[in-house]
Parts: sequence; structure tokens; C-alpha cells
Amino acid sequence: MANSGNDFTRCLLIAGLGNPGAEYSATRHNMGFMALDRLLARLPGKFEAVHGCSSRYWRGAYAGGTLLLQKPETYMNLSGDAVSALMKREGILPGEIIVVYDDMDLSLGRIRIRKNGGSGGHNGIKSIIERLGTESFPRMRIGIGRDGNGHGGADFVLSEFPEAQRSVCEKVLDAAADALVLLLRRGCTAAMNAYNSQDFSQESSGAEQENRQETV
Repeated sequence: MANSGNDFTRCLLIAGLGNPGAEYSATRHNMGFMALDRLLARLPGKFEAVHGCSSRYWRGAYAGGTLLLQKPETYMNLSGDAVSALMKREGILPGEIIVVYDDMDLSLGRIRIRKNGGSGGHNGIKSIIERLGTESFPRMRIGIGRDGNGHGGADFVLSEFPEAQRSVCEKVLDAAADALVLLLRRGCTAAMNAYNSQDFSQESSGAEQENRQETV
């Protein structure tokens, strides 16, 4: 999946984090699942759904190589069990994955792409770091913010967005899917430069409009 100018020479797996079950499907903690759904709907070709490695995942071809999209079904705190199992089965290295997840330390409407880093207190990322034995894997954080008092406990992350925030949620999920396409085609640095400074809670975004033109 290498492309000219792409510093991310191979990506075989995108893992979106969340909790399985209809009761969690629209909650803040499931932004990783939601972004994966948005990306899957956007990618060309057929992706085959598979159950295995404590997860539901999709296998297809993109940009000349195999691409896997994974939703762990272990619940958030044990995400590393599913991600590491699929990586082992497929011979995938830490530098060949992207993990997508929610982040309370970012406001709703913001995206952050990084090539590596710590868990930031996120239990799903903590589990993946523990199972892989490294922090050196690319990830995308999707901001969910905190409540009006600056708190962000379990009740907050496991609740749905209020009506007033849903349009921003839809916009940032579209932007996340666009950013993943850009990342796959042109690499982490290009995606970071285009999306890390953007605020998708605003009415318009030049980067969003420009990068939607990226051919999938």
C-alpha cells in the first residue's frame, strides 16, 4: 500500500474501539466504531465481514493491498486482546495499524492523529499498549469533550450525544473517515497536517472541503 511521498508505507489494519451491543452503539465511547462504519461505507469494492479473534472485522482490498477493519467485541478495557490476536494471525506489525478512539481531552469537533504515544488514560489504548508491548503505533483520537462541569466519568462516556451536539458529531465522523482515506493514501504526516489543527464544530473548514476531493 505504499504511495509516493507516503511516510506510512503499509497499513493492514484499522481498529475502531468501542463496546459491542445496541445499548452502546450511539454512545460517546463508541466513536471508534462509528468512524469505522463511516469509512467502510466510503471505501470502494467489497469488504467481507468475518467473526474471529474476539471481534467482528472486514477484509477487503484497497490501494493495491489487503486492508482489515476491526471492531473488537471484548468491551473497551480488553481491546488489546482482540487487536493483538488479529495482528498475530495476519502477521501485522504495530507500525502497520491505526487505532481510532474517543478522547475526553479533546473537545467535540477536533481530531488528533499521532504516530505514537501513551494511553492518555484511555483504557482501550492502555490495553493495546500492554498487549503489544509498545506505544509505537499510529492512532486517531476523536474528541468527545467533557460535561458542563468538566467531568468525564463512566456515566458521561457511556451516554449518547444530546440533540444539540449531533450535527457536530456527524460532521466530525465524516471528517474522520476523510482523514483515514488521506492517511491510507498519503501517510500520517499529510493527514496530521490537514486535520490536527481543524475544528469541525465550526460552520466551514477549508481542509475538510479540500480533502474530501481525495480519491478513495
